Parts: sequence; C-alpha cells; structure tokens
Amino acid sequence: MGGAKTNLVLWKNGKRIDGRGKEDLRPVKITVGVLAKADGSCYLEWGGNKVMAAVYGPRECFPRHEQDPYKARLRYRYNMAPFSVDDRKRPGPDRRSTEISKVSREALEKIVFLEYFPKTSIDVYVEVLQADAGTRCAALSAASVALADAGVPMKDLIASCAAGKVDKEIVVDLNKAEDNFGSADLPIGISPRTGEIYLMQMDGQLSRQEFDEAFSLAFKGCMQIYEKQKKALKDKFEKMTATEIGDLNGTD
Repeated sequence: MGGAKTNLVLWKNGKRIDGRGKEDLRPVKITVGVLAKADGSCYLEWGGNKVMAAVYGPRECFPRHEQDPYKARLRYRYNMAPFSVDDRKRPGPDRRSTEISKVSREALEKIVFLEYFPKTSIDVYVEVLQADAGTRCAALSAASVALADAGVPMKDLIASCAAGKVDKEIVVDLNKAEDNFGSADLPIGISPRTGEIYLMQMDGQLSRQEFDEAFSLAFKGCMQIYEKQKKALKDKFEKMTATEIGDLNGTD
C-alpha cells in the first residue's frame, strides 16, 4: 500500500481504472486437482494474480522433534516466484513472505481438525506465479480449496478478500495500481458458513465509518469467492463421478 501522490488516473466516468464499480471483483477462475503428485491442489487466477497451491498429508512429521502427540502440525509456505513481479524478486523467503505464511497458517489452523491426526504434518505450499495485488487473499483462498481437495477434514473453507481506500473512495478487491497508490488496505479471511473471522489485517488509516464500509465490502467479496470455491470443488468431483460411471459401464 503506497499512499504516494501520483498523477495516475484511478477513476474515469465514475468507474475504476479497469472499468469496475466500487463493489465489483476482478474475474476469478479456480481449478481443482491440477497436480498429480500432490494430495490436493488448486490453481487460482484472480485478476492478474496466478497462484498454485499444493497440499501434502496428513503424513508422518519430520523431523520427529516437531511432532505433536496430540494433533497434526500444519505448515504453510507462501512464496513469490522471482518472475512474479515486474522487478525480479530475489529467490527465497523474505520478511513479507514469512509474515504472510504465519498469519495464513494461523487462520487455517482454526478450521482444520488437527486433533484427528496426531504426530503428523499437513504441508501447504503456495506459489505466486504472477502477482497483481491481493496475493495473500488469493493464496489463502487457493490453499483452502487444496486442503478440501486433499480430503483434509475441516469446519469450513476459508474465503479471503480485501477492500481499501482509493482517492477517498472505499472499494473492494484493489488492483495493482490501486494498491500502489491507494491509502488503505483491509484484507480479511472468514468462514462463510459461520461468519467467523480468521484473518484481518490493515495497512494505512481508515476512519470508523470507512472501516465499517471496507469490512462490509470485503465480507461480501469473501462470500462471492466462497461460491466460486464450492463450484470449483463440485465441478471436479462431479467430473470424477461421471468418469467413474463411464468406466463401470465400459467394463464387462
């Protein structure tokens, strides 16, 4: 979140720079089960963001000293590929990726039934292949779908979306220009079924009224993402069922 002064036009004829209204999300596409070697996986495109999530486990936890005799250990790794941004990023973890990994792991720990799998690990890897603002929300939403694809028992999916302030207007789902030159950003992650909040951060400053408006827009955005998550999972398993029925009909 930049907040810097700029001559860039972010609004034109009452519309945002990419033609959206204040409450419109960027196009979202979710595909489930894209990696054959992972227990669960998800590929998500959200605006210009392209994110791959993979889940391995539950499996025996190594090194053994990290095992918890009462529950599984959930490990989450968020990483941005060096080629994901305009200026090549240095490979490996940095302060930002470490922070996002931590808050995302803590969010997912709240919905996964870790106590079902003592002494194991559930490893979640998220790779941002192309970044266009809002990558933590895209990554967390994709990771949640990948966990469901892996068959990991959960209370619910986590859907994540952000809202923010751009040129004194509160809008949902900031794009790259809005994120760079806006004055506030509020990403949240929720359980849409219960309404519980598992992630909420804020960069910049908002008045109480602006915060309430931003939270409301972000919450509505989460609900839209949730519907897309459920549809992607349903499409995958309906396709699997149809294929299995076809295989049975084709056997003697």
